[in-house]
Amino acid sequence: MEIEKNVQEKINAWLTGPYDERTKEEIRDMQQHDLKELNESFYKNLEFGTGGLRGIMGAGTNRMNKYTVGMATQGLANYLKKEFPGQTIKVAVAHDCRNNSSFFARITAEIFAANGFVVYLFDALRPTPELSFTIRHLGCQSGVVITASHNPKKYNGYKAYWSDGAQVIAPHDTNIIAEVNKIRSIDDVIWSGHEENIKIIGKEVDEAYLKQIAQLTLSPDSIARNADIRIVYTPIHGTGIMLVPEALKRAGFKNVFTVKEQCVTDGNFPTVVSPNPEEPSALKLALELADKERADLVLATDPDADRIGIAVRNDKGEMVLLNGNQTGSLLTYYLLRRWKELGRITGTQYIVKTVVTSDLFARIAESFGVEYYNVLTGFKFIASVIRENEGKKQYIGGGEESYGYLIGDFVRDKDAVSSSVMIAEAMAWAKDNGMSLYDMLIDIYVKYGYFKESLVSIVKEGKEGAEAIKAMMHDFRINPPRSIAGSKVIRIADYERRKEQDLVTGETKAIDLPVSDVLQFVTEDQTVVSMRPSGTEPKIKFYFSVREELPSKERFDEAEQAAAEKIEAVKKDLKLI
Repeated sequence: MEIEKNVQEKINAWLTGPYDERTKEEIRDMQQHDLKELNESFYKNLEFGTGGLRGIMGAGTNRMNKYTVGMATQGLANYLKKEFPGQTIKVAVAHDCRNNSSFFARITAEIFAANGFVVYLFDALRPTPELSFTIRHLGCQSGVVITASHNPKKYNGYKAYWSDGAQVIAPHDTNIIAEVNKIRSIDDVIWSGHEENIKIIGKEVDEAYLKQIAQLTLSPDSIARNADIRIVYTPIHGTGIMLVPEALKRAGFKNVFTVKEQCVTDGNFPTVVSPNPEEPSALKLALELADKERADLVLATDPDADRIGIAVRNDKGEMVLLNGNQTGSLLTYYLLRRWKELGRITGTQYIVKTVVTSDLFARIAESFGVEYYNVLTGFKFIASVIRENEGKKQYIGGGEESYGYLIGDFVRDKDAVSSSVMIAEAMAWAKDNGMSLYDMLIDIYVKYGYFKESLVSIVKEGKEGAEAIKAMMHDFRINPPRSIAGSKVIRIADYERRKEQDLVTGETKAIDLPVSDVLQFVTEDQTVVSMRPSGTEPKIKFYFSVREELPSKERFDEAEQAAAEKIEAVKKDLKLI
């Protein structure tokens, strides 16, 4: 293939500039053997988006490497200097288990230190939620965690946080992007100096974080009576091993079995195809261990321990995986039920969910007289609601369908460490009340209706893929479906245009949320279809939610089959299968 002139100029600049020899050798190798990969590596600059960087590791302007990380850090440092003039700026830096994560974290810390900042750098890998906690705990103005969450092993990422412990949002996000874009050359980066500004942190922060998690407990007596329940845990080679087993132990759970093969921290994720707890195959070893040890609960955290997948035993004694909406619904119901029983609900409490998360969350909240907020996808928007309501209302919990939840507000990002403990606690409470977690979920469905969700992700990599995803969204906007699976579309919400249209009345109203490339269709039978390009991966996601009445537990299989058939009809109607 032929490399365009502007791309070749960038390649030449890297081959002749002050870049290390290993990087230059990698570029020369691509020149000889893989021109397509060479073009992908340089055809654009890796964008510092609203959440930071995420990309494939390697040489090039469109790859995660020492130089792109360094330029991003310098841009963030320049913005922090503008925002906090005359102050001693403090930042916290953490990293996960991925290849190069500790290397990128050290570079990030060194550049911040060279810019005159006090840098708190963790002594080893740590969960992302602990980084969020640390920013608030140590009074930092910002923080960075090096992670690509649950992406495949070739990826890494750089997530930037603000002083409240949340990922940056407007106006800081776009302002930081502007500063990063001003860094045109690696010569603009202050690479070294003032290493004495780097303070190594570790167990003392772990201790403070774990103490906060312990204070979340709502049913200590139930745990004490059921301390012997059998739990299997896997960190899927990631950071959860640092704190989840200890948090469960401190909560009072005595029989926690870990998947030894996956307790080895390894950025190659040797036992899984993808280190994503949303993928059933990632929990295969944990499920096998659960059967061997006769466990009733499986907990699996992703590499940076902000997402959690679970499995429970059904009424036939089989281990079944729950999706993110089901786990979130269980947590929401348990939290609100216990808050009510303890007399804590006073009318000022609230929960938060995202627009693509099941409406079951909202129905549960309404039944307990608790306010709920709907926000855009991304935990930074949940954190934004918490910040806006500080001192006025009390946050109980929140979550999103993509396996991320947060209980309490001492962390401002999704937290699989505290979620692990709360899920186990909910199981102990359910057992105290003569139920399993599965029984509890079915009871929720009988009370509120059976909600079934599904997700289709279509991967479109590279430049051509990005253009294809853009074209798909455009086509759905100009030619929206009039009916889906035989049910008339009655409402369309376009979050990019910030407009919601009632197709029955013709009424149009504004959506009071930031602009986001999301489309949502709602039908007469309460089917909801949402679609959005992923903000972190080269894919477009289609979310489906259908609802069936469930008069009794005995009719669950019937409702499940009807819902499954409806979802398949929806997918077929939208030409996704």
